[in-house]
Amino acid sequence: MTASRILPGTGRGPVLAMQTGLSFWGGVDPDSGRVIDAQHPACGEAMAGRVVLMPNSRGSCSGSGTMLELALNGCAPAALIFAEHEDVATLGALVAALVFDRPVPVLRAGPKAFTRLSRCDSIEITEDAIIGHGADPVTLPLTEPAQPEPALSPTDRAVLAGEAGPAAALAMQVILRMARLQGASRLIDVTRGHVDGTILANQANLIFAEKLAAMGAQVRIPTTINAISVDRQNWQQQGVPPVFGGQAARLADAYTAMGCRPSFTCAPYQLDDLPKAGEMIAWAESNAVVYANTVLGARTPKHPDYLDLCIALTGRAPLAGVYLDAARRPGCVLQIAAPDAADDALWPLVGHLAGLLSPDAVPLLRGLEGLKPSTDDLRAICAAFGTTSAAPMLHVAGVTPEAHLPPLPEAPHHAVSRDDLARAWQSLNHGPGRVDLVAIGSPHASARECRRLAALLDGQRVQVPTIVTTGRGVIAELADGTAEALHKAGVQLLPDLCWCSMTEPVFPPDTTAVMTNSGKYAHYGPGLSGRKLRFGSLRDCAQAALTERAADLPEWLRADERTA
Repeated sequence: MTASRILPGTGRGPVLAMQTGLSFWGGVDPDSGRVIDAQHPACGEAMAGRVVLMPNSRGSCSGSGTMLELALNGCAPAALIFAEHEDVATLGALVAALVFDRPVPVLRAGPKAFTRLSRCDSIEITEDAIIGHGADPVTLPLTEPAQPEPALSPTDRAVLAGEAGPAAALAMQVILRMARLQGASRLIDVTRGHVDGTILANQANLIFAEKLAAMGAQVRIPTTINAISVDRQNWQQQGVPPVFGGQAARLADAYTAMGCRPSFTCAPYQLDDLPKAGEMIAWAESNAVVYANTVLGARTPKHPDYLDLCIALTGRAPLAGVYLDAARRPGCVLQIAAPDAADDALWPLVGHLAGLLSPDAVPLLRGLEGLKPSTDDLRAICAAFGTTSAAPMLHVAGVTPEAHLPPLPEAPHHAVSRDDLARAWQSLNHGPGRVDLVAIGSPHASARECRRLAALLDGQRVQVPTIVTTGRGVIAELADGTAEALHKAGVQLLPDLCWCSMTEPVFPPDTTAVMTNSGKYAHYGPGLSGRKLRFGSLRDCAQAALTERAADLPEWLRADERTA
């Protein structure tokens, strides 16, 4: 049995062992440390002060911000023990220790050690061992993982020495520490960035951004900004509390002061000047990362929040993960039994299931070759997959540009039946039949999706609040009459923020049940909003907006081929 120290520190506490990875953002309340992911087996459990074991994290790049907030407010785990390589929570713990002197030990245990430690009642981490207490006690010596020193260019050394300013020097320290943990032999140039930590999900995001801005930080590569927590220009007229709105605006301003483009979208692939196939970029925001790798063929690991800014400040990233050819090969093969006459709800369902079946490996999806997914369908599958998997990409045979890559020899094969898809639909539908809010735009809605919604409403006025979140650029495209048609139908178009960052009163306070076409929001929504969610196609959402009724299990998922 083996165990190694990833980040230093000592501690002890009762054990919280999870066999399924958890997204810290959207899955953990940063103010209390309680698990809030309604789909996770540990929902309701407290992490604060406990030694938390899980195979890996999954989901959002913003989990590093949640981890930092937990450390800053005294609600962090006593230690984190992973069974596999993990970046997101680890980066949050690294920033907590390096920048704010709030260390949280991070360790990695081999499969046998992880299983044995999971059975303990409490665990103590000393300078040289993990000691598990309980009916089956165990003591494991701690080793230091092999962490080769990455080769540095003369420019890297100059930045590290402070010649580009203190902010760039700090950024280079963080990058080098992560490069060692990732086993990167050197750093590479990247051409563009996308920063994810712009949502005021916690005070840590604001503290970190303003600290770097005050140090004179300036990005070295073109860098876009993720969605924020308010409509930047109109929040004062929307009843947003001044303290929250002011802090959210300050967070956005800190990043623009550092030279980032005020794009305020979680779908940077809907902007102009898209990355090209093979281009080395540095994006965060899980859906954007998966889309960039999967659909565009660009290359970016799922960079955790804060590391994304550090890379933007230096233009350098560790040569690791899917920057490398070998890491892009499929490590899992899924044979999908695509039902006939499936609508657009198929794609988020498949993405959701693919992530659950391939929680840490790049999957190859077969069986969808005869379909012709739109860019909206591909956005939906990528977003849902990024919610349930730690992997930064997937392949769809016959559709995505690198689906020809041969699977790894040891790649497991899984069959996904119509019944599996029906069960996935049921797992995302916990709300009542009557809904009182329709949520479109997680990730940000495209112009095509907005036009489809307008056509489905066909001039009729919605009977429940219907809100579409999207980017400023998309709203400009809708000046062709679509925005006016949606407005006349009673649909609200909101720029800058998205559903995963929306708070009351912009999120209608009296809401009890929400209808969405987003697999991502159907997963995160219950924990983030405290409401029940219903999931379906865009047509289902339009009908719910007009009738207040959520759709039942669609016909294409009811008729099992065995009984047809």
